[in-house]
Amino acid sequence: MTDTLRLATRGSDLAVRQAGTVRDALSSRRRDVELRRVETRGDQIPDELIHRLGKTGAFVRALDEEVLSGDADLAVHSLKDVPTEGMDDMVVAGVPERAPSGDVLVHPDGLGIADLPAGAVIGTGSLRRTAQIKASRPDLVVEPLRGNVDTRIAKLLAPGLQAEHERRLIASGEDRAMTAETGDGSETNEGDTAEVDEEFDRTVEEWFDSLSDLERSAMERKVETEYDAIVLAEAGLRRSDLYHDVETTRLPREEFVPAAGQGAIAVTATDPDVIEDVRSTIDHPRTRVAVTVERTVLGELNGGCVAPIGVSAFVRGEHVHTRVRVLSTDGTEEVADTRDLPIRSHAKAAEEFAADLADRGAADLIAAAREETEGVEPAREEGDEPEPTSEEAEQSDE
Repeated sequence: MTDTLRLATRGSDLAVRQAGTVRDALSSRRRDVELRRVETRGDQIPDELIHRLGKTGAFVRALDEEVLSGDADLAVHSLKDVPTEGMDDMVVAGVPERAPSGDVLVHPDGLGIADLPAGAVIGTGSLRRTAQIKASRPDLVVEPLRGNVDTRIAKLLAPGLQAEHERRLIASGEDRAMTAETGDGSETNEGDTAEVDEEFDRTVEEWFDSLSDLERSAMERKVETEYDAIVLAEAGLRRSDLYHDVETTRLPREEFVPAAGQGAIAVTATDPDVIEDVRSTIDHPRTRVAVTVERTVLGELNGGCVAPIGVSAFVRGEHVHTRVRVLSTDGTEEVADTRDLPIRSHAKAAEEFAADLADRGAADLIAAAREETEGVEPAREEGDEPEPTSEEAEQSDE
């Protein structure tokens, strides 16, 4: 094993940040680590929804192939993007300590999902989140949304900011001045302008200068669909350093059960020495147990990303508290349960839990979802986290 490790990552800001945490941890072992940015198939298809991008591993395989070909020593992924099968030639060498794994509702005024008015439009590109929203609030409208974390937030903020800008221009008389210059406007009444301008305590320029970079980016964005709120992974927001830039409300985990592996990072490798180095340096035992349970349940149910399945596990003493929710795509039917699995046999217990859920109707819901999506490529969980420019096309939200 060489003194310099080559770490393959997607080129999105979020992906590079995630890879940076791994690089820093490994570099602390007196080993140089260089990032190798790789364009994935998802990055090459900018406008299609995630579930039309191809198999779940479309965002993962390109990075792993860099390792298999010898062009990289290891690769970094959002764990929820990593398929539960077909990874025989790769090893998940390390799973660092997990970030918050739940979903949050992002609303310009910080409203929670119960506070939204009937008919409000919620943006998400995830089958799971769509079904959970419909189950919780069937009176809301769910519209597709994808892109980097900052892109999705900009799409939410754009209409409101642009409308506010227009109001301020009208109040200041600048819009009439600009219209007059083109010869299309009527005469301006200076008294009326001054009266309206008193509504605002800052000039248009002062207001614009007070905006964040994200808000200024939103000002320039043309939006086809206006969203009242959007749903994102909390981990993706935090890793993108945007969590404190927007108003968020955590969604109740009993209803909005996260995707298997959400909030966790996976480092894959093939070389035994690299695997051991990564495992001894960054692997977090409690996180590893929890995500093993989640991914075992998902794999045993054989839902992949063709069905709305949420799986969440936490290590509590000698048990792994596990919650599973399988929904129909329209959110009207579900099979759900919670169970404390013994930590000493967590993988086997997770298999038995999944089998029980399948027998109780989860298998039928998954089969129906698969039929509904037949002819359409499976959806990958957003996420929280990349867009084809490079963020989780949900990137993955995360």
